[in-house]
Amino acid sequence: MEGTELSRLKGKTLDFMNRENSRYQLDEITGFIHQAVLNPHLSEESLDQICKIANQFNFSGLCTNLLQLANAKKRLGVKSSTKLIAVIAFPFGDIPSILKKKEAEWAAIQGADELEVVPNFLALQNGEINIFAEELAELVEFGLPVRSILDMSNLSKEKLSTAIEASIDAGVTAIQSGNGFGPAISKEQIKELSLLTKGRCLVKGVGGIKTLPHAIEVIDSGADQIGTSFGWELVQQIKNKAYN
Repeated sequence: MEGTELSRLKGKTLDFMNRENSRYQLDEITGFIHQAVLNPHLSEESLDQICKIANQFNFSGLCTNLLQLANAKKRLGVKSSTKLIAVIAFPFGDIPSILKKKEAEWAAIQGADELEVVPNFLALQNGEINIFAEELAELVEFGLPVRSILDMSNLSKEKLSTAIEASIDAGVTAIQSGNGFGPAISKEQIKELSLLTKGRCLVKGVGGIKTLPHAIEVIDSGADQIGTSFGWELVQQIKNKAYN
């Protein structure tokens, strides 16, 4: 990611944190939301409704699987400000690198704006950091922004730090806290990611973000983006001021 764009997004986070009144503005919250659309049983009607909501409230991203990409692209439309994000090797990353590249190529053809990649955790655990980083670097070469999905709840502090450094060296634009499974993301975890990334890339928090107080807590802790399946519910909570 270009330095100016990273600075702009980081400035957005700091601006949100420093202006108390902005906590109650709808567009301040929705600008952080990446709507997750990962349910394999989702109907076309439901997808259409989710895309309309994402456009209406200017969610910053919509994250979906490869089979839904073309449909989501069509429903978001060419004028949408919502980035279409494809997950690669989701949720565990346990496929060969050549298949990850095929998935990334498919995603690019289908119109993805960004990629979220689950990296090679086996290589990480075996201390094969070059293999871990080279795989990500090859995906970065497709020319789309790449977010590295790190399963931080299952990584030691040393492994997490190593994975972050290798991911940044490979050229990723953001680090994601996990795949959304397991316990809810905590403010302590986001603060840890912020300390380790040192402003060199964006931080995305995912995992159990269903309420507005939790979303605000994650953002206040340093997240630049939040992934959730509950974008519409968060919008309603903002409108109703249910967090008061």
